[in-house]
Amino acid sequence: MSVTPLAAHTTTPSTPAFRGRIGGDPRSGHYAVPRRYRLHLSTACPDGLRIAVTHSLLGLDTVCPATYLPAVPDSPQGGHSVLRPLYEASAHRYSGPAVGPVLSDDWSGRIVSTHAPDITRDLARRFGADRLSLYPCGAESEIEAVERMCAQDIEGAAQRAGQSGGEQAERDAALEALLESLGALDRWLVGRDYMIRDQITAADVELWVTLVQLDTVHRHHLDACAVERIADRPTLWAYARRLAAHPAFGTHLDLDGIARRHHAHCRGLEAAGAAVQILDWAAHAAR
Repeated sequence: MSVTPLAAHTTTPSTPAFRGRIGGDPRSGHYAVPRRYRLHLSTACPDGLRIAVTHSLLGLDTVCPATYLPAVPDSPQGGHSVLRPLYEASAHRYSGPAVGPVLSDDWSGRIVSTHAPDITRDLARRFGADRLSLYPCGAESEIEAVERMCAQDIEGAAQRAGQSGGEQAERDAALEALLESLGALDRWLVGRDYMIRDQITAADVELWVTLVQLDTVHRHHLDACAVERIADRPTLWAYARRLAAHPAFGTHLDLDGIARRHHAHCRGLEAAGAAVQILDWAAHAAR
């Protein structure tokens, strides 16, 4: 099974402050030991939500404990003051914001990684390999294709379609690109429960969080007609609704926190789409 048609674009993520990896044996320095590592994340942040869902799917509560951060950072720099000691211990004279998500090493009191894709892969491969295969053998390229599509063709296109200023033609083109991508996903999911396999994989975590962001954040900057067209993808949104009912997904859905985080960070103009909710997430989310 292939999702090659979905891999039309690439994206270049920003370089994280820390990017260590958990290896497979003691010679790697950071190797897999239960309760050695700790997650620090906010589920109001999309990266934090992805990691939290992955963490729950793998059942790692006692293996790699998680500390949950407030939805809105409390530092003037835009970071979390509780993370400042970790950052300062990990980088001499660190002056940037102490942001999440963070994977830290309790043995050294330092940060291993702040790069969400690496963190989710290491959790799955080093701690969850005998639990649930979120990265099945041979599926890496398909998962990466879904990640690229979510980043560029959904989130990126939604941001360009809803940006204030600029040319209307550019916003219209971005909206059409977004609708085309959602339409391709809607057709792809007909007759399927999950994105690329007959079980939940990392591709489903990625797409679900992207759809949450589209409905809870990006639609606030689109007009009502655009949101109604986005909502007219019944198979895709039924898929999102099913996953929300799964305990590993829905229990981490902090709608109030997402809203507060969005309003604290966003400087764009709110549009009529803010009043057109696509899914009643609270009604469908597992509790």
